[in-house]
Order: sequence, then structure tokens, then C-alpha cells
Amino acid sequence: MKLEEHLKKYFNYTTFRTGQKEVISSILEGNHTIAMLPTGTGKSLCYQLSGYLLKGQVIIISPLLSLMQDQTEQLMMNGEKRVIAFNSFLTPQERKQALSQLNTYKFIFLSPEMLKSDFILNRLRELQIALFVIDEAHCISQWGYDFRPDYLKLGDFRRKLGNPLTLALTATATPEVKEELISSLSLKNWNEYIYSVDRPNIVLAVEVIDSYHDKSDRLVELVQNLEGPGIVYFSSKKMAEKMTIHLKQNGIDRVMAYHGGMEQENRVLIQQQFLHDQLDVICATSAFGMGINKENIRYVIHFHMPLQLESYLQEIGRAGRDGMKSIALLLYSPGDEQLPFQLAEGELPSEAQLDFVYHLLEEKNNSINDLGELENELISLSGLTEVQWRVVADYLFGNTKEPMQQRYVQLKVFINERLQVKRKKINDMLIWTQAQLNGCRRKNILKYFKEDKTIEIDDCCDQCGIDLTVFYPKTKNHKTADNFFDWKKHLAKILLVSERG
Repeated sequence: MKLEEHLKKYFNYTTFRTGQKEVISSILEGNHTIAMLPTGTGKSLCYQLSGYLLKGQVIIISPLLSLMQDQTEQLMMNGEKRVIAFNSFLTPQERKQALSQLNTYKFIFLSPEMLKSDFILNRLRELQIALFVIDEAHCISQWGYDFRPDYLKLGDFRRKLGNPLTLALTATATPEVKEELISSLSLKNWNEYIYSVDRPNIVLAVEVIDSYHDKSDRLVELVQNLEGPGIVYFSSKKMAEKMTIHLKQNGIDRVMAYHGGMEQENRVLIQQQFLHDQLDVICATSAFGMGINKENIRYVIHFHMPLQLESYLQEIGRAGRDGMKSIALLLYSPGDEQLPFQLAEGELPSEAQLDFVYHLLEEKNNSINDLGELENELISLSGLTEVQWRVVADYLFGNTKEPMQQRYVQLKVFINERLQVKRKKINDMLIWTQAQLNGCRRKNILKYFKEDKTIEIDDCCDQCGIDLTVFYPKTKNHKTADNFFDWKKHLAKILLVSERG
């Protein structure tokens, strides 16, 4: 049977998108595979279809709870019940039950941190692992934009699991990040499929706006006039909610806020309403969209400047997945870069927090190597966030062969280097917004990823010349079919399946 026939059987698609068939063929031939596919090309299908055609379980390592949950729900909506995501949405009883019957699942989603548990690792060893998938594989690189300490250990975890067939997936990785990825995973032989990050059907534009008030008014004007549906990205939950209210006050009713702090039921509800065209606009943080498979998003607006070009590409890549022309607009006001700098510094522990943790450990027992009950006390008293604590714990307790003082010095050096990387990423993003000094925006993004612009595109970017009115609709009528979609029944069905899964 041809791969296209399997594609039709399992997903009801007739053709593959860029790179999908090549990657799946490589996996089915038994090759470790690294794939860098553009956003919007359906990377998850690469392991899902491969999983159906291989005997055994598919283990997917995912860095974000929201992404993990989105992909789990998509599989369930496609009729797949043999899927489980080990995350905070599971109660202790549900987790215990799932682990006791792990071999009954086909697709198993895990965070990299969970692999540190000997119990879970031993349970995984009992399975017939058909494919070991590392999603968002750029998180492996210490100098990538979204480094996760436990991603660096995935090479060791692979070895402990018997070096299973491996697929590493990403949409945004510089050549340097890719090389570190290969080294970290200790891959001796592999196939790699590296495609351009460019999405030619997405028009790129930046508007420089003097003040916050003017920016708010401009956002209302854009949402009122642009052909939807669309996503507006913010750097804070508070601003996403505030601007949702502002849009509603200006006559835009079919809009909702979305962020990582929402209850699961509300999050799923908003996703479903957006997918079924009952909402025109989502005001979101970056938690929204990574696993959303909606093809007809016509615009993505950034109200705040992203922290780096990599995440900017990820987020604008939610637009135009049907291949139709779409637009990405970044609204920039002088000084906007200060917020990314603050956010970058907030992701890492401060020197004062590090000193506090270290001196507290000295008081307790300078040779302590096991966190035990001390962990909660350290987090509470130091004020460290979950993300900050992961970094501290990895350095101070991850390598117990070295003296605590030496680990502490290494941690300080690492944090300083990470801050320098993050500041450079923000400066690169800022320079890109000032494209009037550097020419074509698309060319500059490709240059950042060590690519050349090889094709000329109509409506390329604002620097090359675009007509924004092309993206204004001729009519504002909604589909009458929307009125007949029973989202309550649909949501209940999804949540019921999720509980049983």
C-alpha cells in the first residue's frame, strides 16, 4: 500500500505537505531522522502516521503542557483513544492507573523532566518502543532560544531505553543549534531533512506607533478591517485579557482571551470555538497555537515584540496553513524592547536568589546531595519560579560528583552566559523591526537562519511594498452553518474522551 493510501485511511488527507513523506519514509526504513520543517507543515503527522505503521509504542517528548495537551486532544478528535499525556491535568489516581496499563497506549506524551523518574523509566523499558520522538528539538541546545536543561539529558535517556529509533522535530533551528542537537543525542547515523523556514504566502509587516494608546486604537482598527480569523499575541496574560475587553467594547464580539493560566475546560472550549469559526479573534499569549491545526487563519498580529526571531516565526506560522495569502503584523512602539529584556531576566534566577539558596544549603548541610523535603522550602523562601528552580536544581543537584561550591560557581557562569544569549536574541529582533535600515524583512530573516532569498514574492513585506487593503474582506457575513454547530455537545464529547483516555 502506498503512503498516500495510509494517509487517506488514517487522516483522510490525499496529499502530503512539504517534507512529510520524506521524513515518514526515512523512519519506516529504520533511520534515525532529524527534520526541520516550516511551521504549518504538520510536523506531528510525521510521527503519528509512522506510529500507525510501526509495531509498538510511540514516545513523544514535549516541552510544553499546552502543546502536549493540544496534540493529545487532536488525536482523540481523530478517533484515537490509545493516547495519554502525563501532565498536571491527570489526577494522581489517573496517573497511577495509566502507568499500570502503559502497554495499552499507542502514543505516550511525556515532559523531559518525567524521564528523571526511575519508576517511569523502568515502565518505559518494558514497552516495545517503535519510535522515540523529540518535539521542539531545538530545546536541546544550550545556546538556542528556548533551552531546557532536561532536554540535554535525552541522549542518556535514549541509551537507557536501548537507543530506540529516533525522530527529532523542529521548525526553527540555526545550523549551530542543529549540530549541538546531533551531538547531544549521540546519533551515529541519521538522515536529515532541512527545509527553508520561509513561508512565502505570509506577508511580513511592522508598523511603528508612537504610544500605547495609539497602538490600542490601531489594533481595534486592524481587527475591525482585516479578513479573519486571526490571532493577536501578547507577552502577558493581563494584557491579553485587557485587550479582549477593549475589543469587545469597540463592537468586536467574537473574541476571547487565551493563556496558560486558564482552566482546562475553558481552554478546550475556546480552542473548539475558534476551530469551528465561532470566534473570529483570539487574544493570546504564546501558549496558544502550537498544537492548533486551523488552516484558514488569515492574520497574526503581535501587540508586543517577541523575545527572538525564532519564536516570532513559530507564532506567525499559525497563519496561512491552507497556502492562501495571509499577513503577519508587528506593532512596535519605541521602548517596547524593555519588556522582552525584563521577561528574559525573569526566566532565570537572580544573583540574590542564587546566593540565598546557596547560603541556606550551607546552613543545612554543605554536603547535602539529596533534595528531599528541602526542595519546597528552598523554592518558597527564595521566591524562585518553577522554570527558575529547574535550572538551579539541575546544576546544584544534577551532578553530585563535584563539590557544591564548584556547582554553584558553574551555575552562576551558565546564567550569565544565558542572559547574554537572550539579550543578543532580543537585539536581533529589535534590529529586524528597524528594517528601513536593512531592506527586505524576509531576506533578513532568512539571513539569520543562514539561508538566501532565492525567489521573488509579490507582497513580500512592507519594505518591498504591500497594499494592506488586499487583506480587507469584501463582506462581513458569517457562515450560517456556524449557528447550527452544537459546541456544548462537542466539548462534552472531547472532555469525556479525555477523562477515559
